Amino acid sequence: MTLAYDVHGDGPPLLLVHAGVADRRMWQPQVAELQQTHRVIAVDLRGYGDSPIAPEYSDADDVLNVLDELGVDEVTAVGASFGGYVVQQAASSQPARFNRLVLLCAPTDNVEPDDALRALWAEENRLLEAGDVDAATQLNVDRWLGPEADEQARELLHTMQKRAFELQLPACDVDNREHPITPEQISAPTRVITGAHDFRFFADSAAYLLDRLPKAERIDLPWAGHLPTLERPSEALRLML
Repeated sequence: MTLAYDVHGDGPPLLLVHAGVADRRMWQPQVAELQQTHRVIAVDLRGYGDSPIAPEYSDADDVLNVLDELGVDEVTAVGASFGGYVVQQAASSQPARFNRLVLLCAPTDNVEPDDALRALWAEENRLLEAGDVDAATQLNVDRWLGPEADEQARELLHTMQKRAFELQLPACDVDNREHPITPEQISAPTRVITGAHDFRFFADSAAYLLDRLPKAERIDLPWAGHLPTLERPSEALRLML
C-alpha cells in the first residue's frame, strides 16, 4: 500500500514526517512558505490521518516507497518526534538517499524513557482501557504542547490525535517491522532540535545522537515543548530550512 501524502510546490525535494500524536496536517503552518522554494512531500504514516493501518508494515520502508513512487533519488527530511525516529531508520537503511536531516524532538534507540514519560503512557493506557478516548486525547494535547501553543494549535492537535485513536484502537496483532537505527552510518548533516519544556527523554536522545552522528548540530529551544512547529510556526519554519 502507498501511504497517503501530499506534494506541494517545485524545487529540491523536502520530506516531512509527522509526530506520533499528529498527522501530515501538523505541517500546515509551514507548507505555504516551504512550497515556494521546495517540492514538499508530506506523508501520513500508517494509522494516522488518511493512511489506514495494516497487519504488517514498516514505517521506514513505507516512506522510502513513497520516494520511489515519486522518483526522488535524494531528499532533505524533516521528522517530528516519532517521525524523526522513522527518518533515522530510513537514513540508516539508505544513507546516500538523504542529503540533510532535521530532527525535531525525536527519540532514538538505546535511550531509556524518563519517569514522567512513563507516567504519561500509563495514564493514557488507563484511560483507553476504560474507554475514555476523549480524556486520553485531551491528555495528549495537554502534555505534548508547550506553553507557547495557542488555541488553534490545541484544536488541531486534538483533531489529529483523535483521528489516530480512531484508526489504531480497533487494530490488533499489528507488526510494525522496525529497521535498526545506526547513527554512525547516517552521513547527512543533521540538525537535532530539543525543547526545554519537553520530556527529558528527548533531550537524552539528542545527546546520544550528538555523540554518534558524524555531522550533527544541536539547537535547544527555551520556549518549546514537544511540537515547536505548532507552538511557534514561523520560528520553527526557519529551523527547518
